[in-house]
Amino acid sequence: MIQTLFGTQRSLAVRLAPAFATLMFAPIGFAGAQALAAKLPERAVRRDIPITNAIRKALTAGSRDSSGRANSKYWQLRTDYNIDVKLDPTTSRLTGHETITITNNSPDALTRIGMRLDPNHFLANVPHAAPWIPSEQTDGMQITRMTVDGKPVNLAPSAQGGRGGGGGRGGGGQAPTENSLANARITNTSIGLLTPIPSKGSAKVEIEWNHKIPGAPGNFSHRMSQRWGDTLYQPTQWYPRVAVYDDLRGWDAELYLGPSEFYNNFGTFDVNIDVPAGWLVGGTGVLQNPQDVLTANSRAQLAKVLSSDDNVVIVGTKDVGPGQATAAGTNGRLVWRMHADTVNDFAWVTAKKLNWTATRATIPTKGPVPVNMYFQPGDSGSYANAGRIARHALEFYSKLWFPYQFPQLTLQDGPSAGMEYPMVINSNQGAADHETGHQWWPMVVSNNETMYGWMDEGFNQYMNILSGADTRNAPPVLDGNGANYGNTSGNEAEPPMMWNANYAGPSMYSFQTYSKTPLMLSMLGGVVGDTAVQRAHREWATTWMFKHPSPWDYMFFMNKALKQDLGWFWYYWLFTTESVDGSIANVTTTPAKTTVVVKQTGQMPSPVVLEVKFAAKGAAIKPMKNAVMKDSVTAIVTYPVDVWFAGSRTFNADLAFGARKIEGIFLDPGCRFPDHDASDNVWPRSPDGDGARGSRVVGGNAGGGFGTGNGAAAQPGRGAAGGQGTPSCVQTLATFHGTAPAGR
Repeated sequence: MIQTLFGTQRSLAVRLAPAFATLMFAPIGFAGAQALAAKLPERAVRRDIPITNAIRKALTAGSRDSSGRANSKYWQLRTDYNIDVKLDPTTSRLTGHETITITNNSPDALTRIGMRLDPNHFLANVPHAAPWIPSEQTDGMQITRMTVDGKPVNLAPSAQGGRGGGGGRGGGGQAPTENSLANARITNTSIGLLTPIPSKGSAKVEIEWNHKIPGAPGNFSHRMSQRWGDTLYQPTQWYPRVAVYDDLRGWDAELYLGPSEFYNNFGTFDVNIDVPAGWLVGGTGVLQNPQDVLTANSRAQLAKVLSSDDNVVIVGTKDVGPGQATAAGTNGRLVWRMHADTVNDFAWVTAKKLNWTATRATIPTKGPVPVNMYFQPGDSGSYANAGRIARHALEFYSKLWFPYQFPQLTLQDGPSAGMEYPMVINSNQGAADHETGHQWWPMVVSNNETMYGWMDEGFNQYMNILSGADTRNAPPVLDGNGANYGNTSGNEAEPPMMWNANYAGPSMYSFQTYSKTPLMLSMLGGVVGDTAVQRAHREWATTWMFKHPSPWDYMFFMNKALKQDLGWFWYYWLFTTESVDGSIANVTTTPAKTTVVVKQTGQMPSPVVLEVKFAAKGAAIKPMKNAVMKDSVTAIVTYPVDVWFAGSRTFNADLAFGARKIEGIFLDPGCRFPDHDASDNVWPRSPDGDGARGSRVVGGNAGGGFGTGNGAAAQPGRGAAGGQGTPSCVQTLATFHGTAPAGR
């Protein structure tokens, strides 16, 4: 017996050990091999959640546990920033001075500080992930002075101290004689400390720095670009920041390669932004000195924003320059003072000419918050509906998960399109719903997006389906999504979702990070129900507000909240690229019952769900305890996934409805379970259908009948991807129901 996180169960490996030992160490002939094979299951279903070194470390320390909740021993660092930054449009350069207060809530004494210098991504000689090539090469982050608790940091030590990799306390080797920066020319480095930061202690890091803001030709939009010419700037990943130190891996060691996004600490930001007078500034936080930087008219217009859902013009097309777009300023400059509480990043925009309009969103239990839109006059059409879309997103997701946590939301025009930051989305109306969704994750529920992008981009894609349906006043359509994963399963380029997204590759990063999660949650809804999935997800999200959940916390929590051991589900969806590939292999009928032989050729198991269509007239339909009547002639019959755990690839579903004639049967009518080819999910098969061998098989066995080839390898289509030339599950179901459009 093996003790697992979810109770005691007999391990498959333990049960099969004698057979494997015989296979490995005993010389056997063909007959012996046949006999041995007969003892082995057709399919060994893994039912536990793999435990890697990172989560094992936290479980052993007690900072995380199998409840999936943040327990009393959970901890995280806090980093508070005070930043003064000045923009020089003539050189497109930012010059900054910042003080970072690090609060070490960990049980460890920190002998070094991990630092992220993201502007070094624009150096020519640092790693980049294809195809995310910077739009402009710059001189990177230039650090001119640094201190820790007032003591200087050597910025160019004679012996490099490494690249600031991960792992616990650091240290080792000779005792340090000074504070030193390991390497100032990469995106992830570290400061070796003369005096460690004690557990529950704090330290102050002061940094003076400057860098050029990278641009792109014309009005080209590219996430690796942060300005248009010398008149619009959209700084993102723009300041030196302290990396995350957590209970899983110690200091975050991931480089900024381009596609994968960020993993940041929470804290307070006080940011003073010095720009030319007449240039508007918008961004994270709340403006602290409107009387110094805004005109009287702008302040009067702002006072109207929370009174209605109308778009209020704060600064219009004709408002240009000092005294019109902004206050007059002093010596041609203005300093905008922004403050943000409990956020994990800070982004902003400024331009020589921006329109500024605002509306409101009414947040449940909180009331109205402003929604600000900053855009160039020529882009006004792209923002015409942006306020309405952002409002709906804020209000809908507040009801779905938890109330929006921040005091405002800002939409920013510029080249860094399709990005998200606390209180900021770099988006027009096109992606406003999706980017607003990121205010829930990772801006509040702050996962490690660099490694596990599916925990924010993927969750966001799922809830965008729900929001879109609500916008149309229609129920969300989640049927079909899970089955569609069969079109990708088997593609050798696909990395599992638990593969580090930073290295997912140019062809599959988007699928792994964005697209697969809605398919996974579609199948989960097919197992436990969509409302149960959303209820459990809501509880998990609320539990981890302003914390750093791991994938294991999510898996453990969902198991508890859904009151099921779903280890098998998480294993196959997150750690593999397997599919179910179910089919109706055989149907036999006797006076007492109809037996449907269901076969699964994939490695992933699923419940068996059958839609049974009866003749309109005949004997009374007898009830079955695992059947629900959909209407007077249609039943949905469900068998739990457990029927596969013994290792068989076939299952006999006995339908004891009495003497009423069964006219048709469809496997997986919700189209929730990954399937390369749904044409074999239906009985009877059409004579000209794929794999058809007649309409009924009588007297067959579990391995006989039609559709019992060699599984995925025998399916038509596009090789590993499958699916081409084969109707989808939804299309096949429509044909079964007689509702398919003509010509299909």
